[in-house]
Amino acid sequence: MTAPTADPAALRAGQGLNLFLATLAFCISFWAWNLIAPLGVRYSDILDLSSTQKSVLVAIPIIVGSLGRILTGALTDRFGGRLMFPVLLVATAPFVVLVAVAGEIGSYPMLLVMGFFLGIGGTTFAVGIPFVNAWYDPSKRGFATGVFGAGMGGTALSAFFTPRFVSWFGYVTTHVIIAVALVAVAVIVWMFMHDAPQWRPNRDAVAPKLIAAAKLPITWQMGFLYAATFGGFVAFSTYLPTYLKDIYDFDLQAAGTRTAGFAVAAVIARPLGGILSDRFGPRIITAVSTAGAALLAVWMITQPPLEIPAGLDFVLMAVCMGLGSGSVFSWVARDAPAARVGSVTGIVGAAGGLGGFFPPLVMGATYDAAAHSYTVGLVLLVITACFALVFTIFGIKRREGHPT
Repeated sequence: MTAPTADPAALRAGQGLNLFLATLAFCISFWAWNLIAPLGVRYSDILDLSSTQKSVLVAIPIIVGSLGRILTGALTDRFGGRLMFPVLLVATAPFVVLVAVAGEIGSYPMLLVMGFFLGIGGTTFAVGIPFVNAWYDPSKRGFATGVFGAGMGGTALSAFFTPRFVSWFGYVTTHVIIAVALVAVAVIVWMFMHDAPQWRPNRDAVAPKLIAAAKLPITWQMGFLYAATFGGFVAFSTYLPTYLKDIYDFDLQAAGTRTAGFAVAAVIARPLGGILSDRFGPRIITAVSTAGAALLAVWMITQPPLEIPAGLDFVLMAVCMGLGSGSVFSWVARDAPAARVGSVTGIVGAAGGLGGFFPPLVMGATYDAAAHSYTVGLVLLVITACFALVFTIFGIKRREGHPT
């Protein structure tokens, strides 16, 4: 199905507002999605969790937030972002409160179950990419998807403010505040957001649509690269508080502040990755991202001292992952068929989220408590980044008309 051509004036009139609203919805949903990680140290102390139990708890919301994108991406092709955003925001809110209930009564099994469903908040990514994609011309889609992707700064807000909210307002009240914010943003989105003028619903059955998207080479090529770039960001932003406590003995707020700094650096770099991809091509930006991540992971293995060497290492790692996250979806926006962008985004987004699910488990399982070392996990990161670099340069054929 070929989308009709929109009036350029009509597109320009709605671009800014709809990009802002999509980014806002993505940001608050990502705050909710990442609500457990900043309090991981608290849960570990209260429930006396092992390193593996703590890793599973921190990583569990990523499962639904990742795999759920496959479905929400396909549904966005059919129902549009104006409907999907508020539905997902409202659906996330009850589980934010139920996470608080589980933590208050000290139930680890209930925390796992509610954390699993908290992952609904992470599925909004697959709504926003096709939504903003439809609002912009191909030459500006790297910029648009990059700016929208900056909504992953919700993880920075969560890392910085969630521990402080708990200190200021109390544990349960903090979760109620986030739940109310989700519903409030859902109402704002429903009232003021609009799908792009040229967008038309794709009413193909969901299963065949996903199968068709899965048959496209770009889906799996970009899925792997997004798992390496955005997956790395998710893994670091969720596990970094634990890492900083284990390696540098930071308390909850200090670790949260530094994790927020990491996330902010990635958030700033993501739209930059899209903009640079519009100009130089996504291949070279993705290659720079993966090469940088490999080198910085090697430096991380040496456990650079506080504050500046270690801080610089983490910030530069965040920049590399942000650049790569932006460039990969610039690639998707450029090369995916217009009628399949939502479905492709869902699968690629799921791969990226799953790329963030397994590293925390690996880090927890390979942590050497006696030596306070995560060497094994970081070596695996180096290997993954190097493989992604080689694949970026040599593994993806250049399309005719797109030399980069």
